[in-house]
Amino acid sequence: MSVSIISGVSLKPYNTFGIDVQAEYLARAGSLTEVQECLQWVKHKPIPCLVLGGGSNILLTQSVQGLVIKNEVKGIEKIYEDEESVYLKVGAGEVWHQFVLYCLQHNYAGVENLALIPGSVGASPLQNIGAYGVEIKEVFHELTAMHRRTAEVVHFSHADCAFGYRDSVFKHKYKNEFVIIDVTFRLSKTPRFNIEYGAIKQELDKRQISELSIHAIAEAVMAIRTSKLPDPAQIGNAGSFFKNPSVAKEQYLVLKEKFPGLVAYENQDGSMKLAAGWLIEQCGLKGYRNNDAGVHEKQALVLVNYGNATGAEILQVCNMVQHAVEEKFGVKLEPEVNII
Repeated sequence: MSVSIISGVSLKPYNTFGIDVQAEYLARAGSLTEVQECLQWVKHKPIPCLVLGGGSNILLTQSVQGLVIKNEVKGIEKIYEDEESVYLKVGAGEVWHQFVLYCLQHNYAGVENLALIPGSVGASPLQNIGAYGVEIKEVFHELTAMHRRTAEVVHFSHADCAFGYRDSVFKHKYKNEFVIIDVTFRLSKTPRFNIEYGAIKQELDKRQISELSIHAIAEAVMAIRTSKLPDPAQIGNAGSFFKNPSVAKEQYLVLKEKFPGLVAYENQDGSMKLAAGWLIEQCGLKGYRNNDAGVHEKQALVLVNYGNATGAEILQVCNMVQHAVEEKFGVKLEPEVNII
């Protein structure tokens, strides 16, 4: 085997919450062949396996039995272009923000609103990551994945992925069935700017930007994120912990009458998406702390590890937040972060 498999490894460096749990075995796979070797090794044991990308969307609440495959498949390759678009095949192990910077450097438009999102490229379609009015499904073309049991290489089209809000087929029908190897994106040579999200407009105005560009938008997004969200290198976190919940228009109107300051946005289907951070803040939980586990003082949507919190302690805070919001508003918050 070309891949090295190590036993008894702490996963603290491999998750942005900085949770110190042990993996029974760990392998760092940098190619399709090495991923295949890992899956064959698991099959012959047989033991479970967990695939980690950037570890930025996961809460580890216990030690991990079996093999943890750290997906480090790299590379950015232009595979096709026409007058309007460029198609880039990107290794699943590439850092998402580095890919965004690559696109900015080459004037490829489409991902500038998604700057500074933590994590790896391979996780982007799994989560259908999104921010500031843009989701990954808008630039996604296809992906290559390997089936965990058979090691068969399978290609998924846009339709195959069944994208939803922070959702895809890989979180339901094919949960834990595939390892994503690479993702192909369709970027635009002619930008279509998306600045409808209020915070971007305000930041651009503050910067007195007279001529829009993908670089100006990315810089505005990075400034907003830096001002609101804690750096995982300083305070352990996984970014936004909860999804923004959607409710029927009728329920929204009832809530709006009771809570006039309610923050909401209309979905395409007529339902209303509520701002989870606002709901949590109204429960008086912004800045809440129990030992080293808590809710961030600047952004209530972010749960944090101030040092030595366990995953179980972070989960306790999650449960408390969910209970408080449901009790006050009758709305259930669903974690965006994957809890293991």
